[in-house]
Amino acid sequence: MATVFLSIPLRRYTDGESSAEVPGATLRALVRNLNERYPGIAESLVNPEDTDRLMPGLAAIVDGEPTNMGLLTPLDEHSEVHFIPAISGGAGRLGGSRCV
Repeated sequence: MATVFLSIPLRRYTDGESSAEVPGATLRALVRNLNERYPGIAESLVNPEDTDRLMPGLAAIVDGEPTNMGLLTPLDEHSEVHFIPAISGGAGRLGGSRCV
């Protein structure tokens, strides 16, 4: 079974548990099984307008790598999955500061 690590906003569904062992050959199957254990959590994970994708603003990291296949991402039996708020931004200017 994969180990799922849940961000703080998702822990409201899990009575505060930060991780769970959940079966699933794909991220979609894992989310389905996670929702069976913690009813309602899928509503915070799956985009209702495109059910192959996560909610906007949410990222899944599988075995240390960001997913690029959405819920179609394959999982290994011992995968580690992290659901975290997506981080956005870009390269900014240093405002004249220089490292020497």
